[in-house]
This record gives sequence, structure tokens and C-alpha cells, in this order.
Amino acid sequence: MERRDFYKSAIKLTLPVVVQNILSATISSTDVVMLNYVGQSSISAVSLAANITSVLFMIYYGIGTGVTMLASQYSGKGDLEAIHLVQGIALRFSVAVSAIFAAFAFFAPQLLMKVFTNDAQLTDIGCSYLRIVAFSYLCWSITEVYMAALRSVERVTICTVLNVIAFVCNIFLNAVFIFGLFGSPKLGAAGVALGTTLSRLVVLVGCFIVSAKSKNVKLKPSYIFKNNKLLLHDFFSMALPALINDVSWGVAFTMYSAIIGHLGNDAVAAYSFVNVVRNFGSVFCFAVANVAGIILGNIMGEGKLDEAKTAAKRLMVMTLVSALIGSLIIFALIPAILHFAHLTEQAMHYLKYMMLINTYYIFGAAVNTTLIAGVFRAGGDSKFGMICDTIDMWCYAVPLGFLCAFVFKLPVMWVYVILCTDEFVKWPWVLKNYFSGKWIKNITRDDLYEEGAIMTKS
Repeated sequence: MERRDFYKSAIKLTLPVVVQNILSATISSTDVVMLNYVGQSSISAVSLAANITSVLFMIYYGIGTGVTMLASQYSGKGDLEAIHLVQGIALRFSVAVSAIFAAFAFFAPQLLMKVFTNDAQLTDIGCSYLRIVAFSYLCWSITEVYMAALRSVERVTICTVLNVIAFVCNIFLNAVFIFGLFGSPKLGAAGVALGTTLSRLVVLVGCFIVSAKSKNVKLKPSYIFKNNKLLLHDFFSMALPALINDVSWGVAFTMYSAIIGHLGNDAVAAYSFVNVVRNFGSVFCFAVANVAGIILGNIMGEGKLDEAKTAAKRLMVMTLVSALIGSLIIFALIPAILHFAHLTEQAMHYLKYMMLINTYYIFGAAVNTTLIAGVFRAGGDSKFGMICDTIDMWCYAVPLGFLCAFVFKLPVMWVYVILCTDEFVKWPWVLKNYFSGKWIKNITRDDLYEEGAIMTKS
């Protein structure tokens, strides 16, 4: 494909994903905006409690990556049945995981909150949030898998429409239940959880409507009970390392929140705002990473391995441009955020410099996300990311963060700076793997439907 045509096609796929990421970031930011008028403690508590949701999201993201890795290549091959079988395998695991998380969030929220804070007020507020949001997990587990399948066949616009619906519902319902509008109870932080839960239920209904009208990928719960030995093997061998990778990274990142959470309410409040700003700055970067997996998967599924290498180079150019845009967005938002935030003087000091740090941090995150979660996984190479991220986060960033915070007792900003070196430490290994070209593979099979490959659960 010619360079101009490639970029035109890539941007066409990227823009809907950018919109989805903006909507997701906006939902998080409006939660902070609304809770800003309730109190700093509500912002801090919901931010800490939402780390549980973040871990669950990373699990869904890992499972969805498994769907994308296989389904995008089978889409390139034109095998719709294989896509439905992969979707069924993914649903089986995502629903089971959501049930476990929901049980902990509803029956033992205090246990979860104690991981992040020892502040009794923050714990009580966080528990009220977790008990309600637990009901949203089942809906979320289904919609994430189905939308991953839709993206694999390049139906990203449908996913964008569903996310727009989620956005509108979430914003409206959050406002209603946080502030007690239209005669509803004034729930404060718990209102965020209720609004989120109801909006995810609406999106699930939307997925079933899309499925009923779809001419290709449908949401078929019956496929949960179908097994294909070869696809199950491929899903485990490729998706399981990706899942471990994403969960390991996600849990490690929540440890950052746990470290900051024990450094005081001011640090937590500033960190909450910074996460929102960084999410806005990252929308382009993560969109390119998502599109990289789809585009390269389709190309390699067609057997065009040489073309995949050229496409990856072009996607890396898009990644660097997107990181620059994201950095400028964060820098431009600093004055507005500092003017808007109703925080203590100390928290405002933390907030200003944390945002400045993220203007460079985004470059490290952009390159690593595109390569590890997009380029490498498109060819089935998920083990590299699992090993690289696990060593980086658990042998370097998290232990060093704990030492700096609780042993050496360094100032809050020094601890934050050290935590933000994690992405750059792994660059040498990530770039070396990229230039080796070992990730360029066609992972589809021609013997999926031979006798003995299909099994149906009784």
C-alpha cells in the first residue's frame, strides 16, 4: 500500500478510537469535576476505589487483546466462524473474572480499600462506591469482549457510537445522583457508582441491538459453550501472556496509587487530577496502539509479512506525532486545571509539577504501548511484553517506589519522579525486540475444522 493511502486508512481507523478514548477520559474527568464540589475527600476516595476497576479493566483489556490478536488475523483470512469461537472463549473467562471481582467489591470492600489507604473517612466513602459499582462488572465483561471483536473486523465506528451512548448516560446520571437532581437522592460519591452501573447496562443492551442487526460479528452467548481445541490452545498461549502482562502492569500501577495514597490526602488529591489530565493527553497515543494491532493483524493474516514491517514503521511515526500532541495538550491544560481545582496549597503545588512531569512521561508510555500492546501482539508475540513489563514494574519501579517513600522517606515529588521513570527503563529491550523483526508472524490455522478439533460442552 502506498504511504499516502496507508496513512489515510490508518487515520480513518484511528479517529473513532480517539473519540472513544476522549469520551472515556471525559467521563473520568467529569467525575472529578463534579466531586470537586462535594469535597476533596470524595475525590480522593473515589480515585483510590477506582483502582479496583482499573485492575479489572486491565484484565478485560488483556482478554480483549487475545480476541484482537486472533480475530484480526482471521478477519484478514475471512474466517468469521473462527472469530465467533474466539469471542466465546473470551466471554467464558471475562464473565468468570467479573463475578469474582463483584463478590469482593460487594461483600468485602473494606479489605480492598485498606490496600490503598488507612484513612477511615476515605475508606468509608470508597466502600459505598465499590458496593454499587460491583453490579456493573458483569455488563462490562460482555461489552468489552464484543467490542474487541467488532474492532478486529474494523467496525470501530459502531464501538464509537456505543461509547457515545455510554458517555451521555454516564454524565447525565452522575449529575443526577451526585447532586440529587429531579427528586433523586443526593448520594455524593456513591452517585458516581450508580451512574456508572446504569450506563454500562445501557451499553450492554446496545451491544445486543447491534448484534441483532449485524451481518458479520454477532454477540452469541451460545458460543461460550463451544470449544475448538486449536483455538483454545492458541488463545491460552497468546492471550494468557498478554493477560498476565496487562494485569501485572495494572496491579503495579495501582501500587503507585497505594504508595501515593499513604503519603497524605494532598498527594492523593493531586494525583487524582493528574491521572485525568494524563488520560486526555494519552488519547491519541493509545488509539494508535489499538489501531496498530488491528492493521498489522489483518495484514499478517493475509500473509503479507513484508508489508507488515513497512506498516509498523509508519505506525511508529504516528506514535511519535501522537505523543507530541499529547504532551502539548497536557502542557496547555496546566493553567486551566490550576485555576479550576479547589485543593489545598500543598496539593496545588504537587499538582503543578506532576503535570509538568507527564509532558515527557507520555513519550515513554506511547512508544512502549504501541510496540508491546500493538505491534508485537499483532504477530502473536505477547510473551515479550509479559516478561519485560513484569521485570520493569515488580523488580524496579514498585520496590524502588516503596523504598523511596517509606524507607528513605523522600519528599512526595521525588517519589513521583522516580515512579515516572518506569517507561524509559525498558526502552532498550523494547526497541531491540522491535528491530529484530521476530514478531512478524501469520498465526492463523488451516486445520481448525478438521475432525476432533470442535468440541461442544454438554
